[in-house]
Amino acid sequence: MTKTSISEYMVDNPVAVRPDMNVYEAAHEILANQVSGAMVTDENGKLVGMLSELDCLQAMVTSVYNGADPGGALVSDIMTANVEVNSPEDEILAVATSMLDHKHRRRPVVKDGELQGQLTCRQILKAVTEFAEENHASDLKS
Repeated sequence: MTKTSISEYMVDNPVAVRPDMNVYEAAHEILANQVSGAMVTDENGKLVGMLSELDCLQAMVTSVYNGADPGGALVSDIMTANVEVNSPEDEILAVATSMLDHKHRRRPVVKDGELQGQLTCRQILKAVTEFAEENHASDLKS
């Protein structure tokens, strides 16, 4: 399992939003795709940040309290711009450990500055579960 690269389990086409979208539009994309967050990419597909559903919720609730349009803020105003990234060749357990250490639910996968995919807790759980099942099956054959 330690030799398993994240490219084997990553989501190839993660939900992405643009930095110039308003929060309402971005929240709609998150809800429509039933994900907990999205990658933020520029017009060339380069990763510029990440946006979580919590980011959207906080911005919308804050706006309501301040009497402003709840979807009026831009994604670029509320996204996390400095994000850790990994390459498709990185080992899944090392990335999982880093994600746990930083309490991250997703990690962008980037090659040559371009977004290739994302690795989420769900994909890591799938990898570990498949590994455990394979080992359990081989133990039963012994």
